[in-house]
Amino acid sequence: MNRQIIRTKSFVTDAANFILELAHRALAERDQFRIALSGGNTPRLVYAQIARVAHDLPWERILITFGDERCVPPDSEQSNYRMARENLFLAATVPEKSILRMRGEIDPHLAAQEYQDHLDLIATQRGEQIYRHDLILLGLGDDGHTASLFPGTSALEEASRRVVANFIPKFNSWRLTFTFPLINHARSVCFLVGGGKNAELIERVLAGDSQYPATRVNPSAGELTWLIGQ
Repeated sequence: MNRQIIRTKSFVTDAANFILELAHRALAERDQFRIALSGGNTPRLVYAQIARVAHDLPWERILITFGDERCVPPDSEQSNYRMARENLFLAATVPEKSILRMRGEIDPHLAAQEYQDHLDLIATQRGEQIYRHDLILLGLGDDGHTASLFPGTSALEEASRRVVANFIPKFNSWRLTFTFPLINHARSVCFLVGGGKNAELIERVLAGDSQYPATRVNPSAGELTWLIGQ
């Protein structure tokens, strides 16, 4: 694993440029770009920036997945899909066939299995054992969680399934989430960490403090980037 840490005062622009650079590289090398989006507020402006500047992206050759999702309908204000749709998909006219949505409105276990099955089918069609993302975007929660891999939850120890339903006691609710076997299989993983995040938390995660799930993101044959706003 190669790790780079980028601290920037131009967070939105630099994050968008980083994503677009990887997109063009993947398209040139494999004629497809597979990206998993993260939710929350931090990437909102990044997605909007991509929609503004990426006029030359061939969206029909891009496959967009989601690293996690709340178990809510797609029109809910809590939905990661809705946030991405409002800030990126509509503005950039991304075709529906390029978007693979997690169905947060159905039974969580069924939704997780359905999503993994879909990724497995695409991988099989390409002769891959496991679906491999070109880029997975992740955030960092105040408790050190990433995707919906929260401290003390069962999904942290999942070794075989790649998408699971994870119960989050602190919210008394279910989430759908990628697991470490899928995340760490990516060609590139990028944490998007806004300028308002607790600096001590960031440093403890970067130092490898094992109490934080984010420290377990280590792409086995890929690149790990931390893009941190200042």
